[in-house]
Amino acid sequence: MLLSLPRIYKIGIISVISIVIFSFALFYYFQTLTENNIRSSLLTEQVDRQRAASSSISQHIGSDLSLVMSVLDGLTNSAYMQGGVIFSNKTNHLIQEKYHLIDDIIDKIFVLDKNDVVTTSLSQFGTDQSLGSDFSQREWVKEAKRDLQPVFSKGFERQGIYTIHIAVPIINRDDNRYMGLVGASIPTEKFFARYGNVHDINSQFLVIFDKDGTILAVGADRALVGKNFFGPIVQNFVGHNEILNNLTRTLIKGKSTYGMYDYGRSERVNTGQPILVQNEPIYFLQIVTPTKAIFSKISDTLFTERLKGYSLLVAVFASVGVLLIFLLKFNITMEKEVIKRTNALNKSNIQLGIVSKKLRTSNLSLENANEQLRQHGKIQKEFINMAAHELRTPIQPILGLTDVLRDYISDSHQSKLLDVIMRNAKRLQRLSNEILDVSKIESSLLRLSKSPIDLNEKIKTVISDIENGYDNEDKKNVKILFQPNEPITVYVDKDRIYQVLSNLLNNAIVFTKNGTVTINSGVNYSSNNQDKEVIVTITDTGTGISPEMLPKLFSKFVTSSNHGTGLGLFISKGIIEAHGGRIWAENNSTGIGATFSFSLPII
Repeated sequence: MLLSLPRIYKIGIISVISIVIFSFALFYYFQTLTENNIRSSLLTEQVDRQRAASSSISQHIGSDLSLVMSVLDGLTNSAYMQGGVIFSNKTNHLIQEKYHLIDDIIDKIFVLDKNDVVTTSLSQFGTDQSLGSDFSQREWVKEAKRDLQPVFSKGFERQGIYTIHIAVPIINRDDNRYMGLVGASIPTEKFFARYGNVHDINSQFLVIFDKDGTILAVGADRALVGKNFFGPIVQNFVGHNEILNNLTRTLIKGKSTYGMYDYGRSERVNTGQPILVQNEPIYFLQIVTPTKAIFSKISDTLFTERLKGYSLLVAVFASVGVLLIFLLKFNITMEKEVIKRTNALNKSNIQLGIVSKKLRTSNLSLENANEQLRQHGKIQKEFINMAAHELRTPIQPILGLTDVLRDYISDSHQSKLLDVIMRNAKRLQRLSNEILDVSKIESSLLRLSKSPIDLNEKIKTVISDIENGYDNEDKKNVKILFQPNEPITVYVDKDRIYQVLSNLLNNAIVFTKNGTVTINSGVNYSSNNQDKEVIVTITDTGTGISPEMLPKLFSKFVTSSNHGTGLGLFISKGIIEAHGGRIWAENNSTGIGATFSFSLPII
């Protein structure tokens, strides 16, 4: 059919087809270029965010390890230990008291005499069966005894659990004589899971090494725990990837690292940070993120935008095609009709140019907005991480040294002054922990360690801790009421749910000068009686919530009280939503007090 047309029409048809092909190719080029720029920007943002997260998490781990060492050091400098009383009822009572300060971090605490025989050993299950064991041949015991310095051991397996030890020698202050050792064992997988994912390779996960490059915890394959990174098993797993090997070598030398690589299991972003205790690298942290997890957030959006663009081009050129069909059906001698259709075609091309220009302008605006958001977020996170770290750093020695001073002070007035120091140091510690929790929530780094618990028992524990920890006379005028029914089992992170309950109960007490705070729990079934959730309500008889405060109650730094930071409700909301639940608040219908409620799914 094309052969029977006049030459000018043949040229016109070929030209239109060429324009269509060129336009699609040009659109594809600019769209691909824009998408690549967005992906590159996302990678850069991820690296910056991940480096900040690596620094924050390593500081958090270092602070917790410093706390353990401070508690152990306080024990070695206690009057009993310095007096040579390694084993007695009073010594055991002191060890039990200190153990409860760090029992969420360590597995057990133990004491060796001067012959390196275990005289005391406490764990979460009571007295440990290692009593009387001879530890003299263990490397970390030999090192502590030889150097008379605290020792952080390399990793090793005990009874199927990979473990590290912290050992602090008991040194007589008068003659510098070795009198024994106080130590603590930490199961590596359980400990490092507090700070991030160490189980799932398909999302962002942590890798922890000791000084020899032995893997202490890893989210890639649990069978790699206890294997040396540069050994054949791990090297075969990572495909002898030279980029990853260089990153790991540099990290174990005590330097922070970052980079990207692909060892056959998709591309990864890797950031590393040494874990410092007293400014010395003890262990080493890597955060690894599959790039597909980064791009999955925008892939659907980019595909939709590309589909819209192609649909627009197809619609434009479909109109052109319709015009050409009509031109072919009319008499080829009708010059006026040809001119008319040609003008219509020119107008369509002008519209196409306008649309392309708008697309380019929109893409440029999107890139500028993304850059501004990235810079703002980076500055904010850096400030939060720095502030939290600077707050935590002086707290640990204050708590440790205050504990040590208690053993030497008998005067009641001085003891009360120490209580003031301890109480305010703990408040600072809570503040820094809240700031770190906010950073985790905003960076999507909040990780939950779920297990089945009885929610009513957890509520009773929180109430007991609050009632036994009053430090304000005004709080003694508030009565907490709770009448639990049958047990309610939920699958949650018990420490995080304790944090939510404690925040809400303390908040209710603060705003209730005189009266009661009532807490209720119950199971709520859906209409089909299959889906169910537990509802917890905390009702007070306090001042209530002001109308202007109610819409933004769960935002950061929102408070009408001088008793808090304004972070507790924001953190509680993040924790509950991470569990798949809801949290809300309302003033009581009686006009007195308010009610805070949250729900948790029952699986």
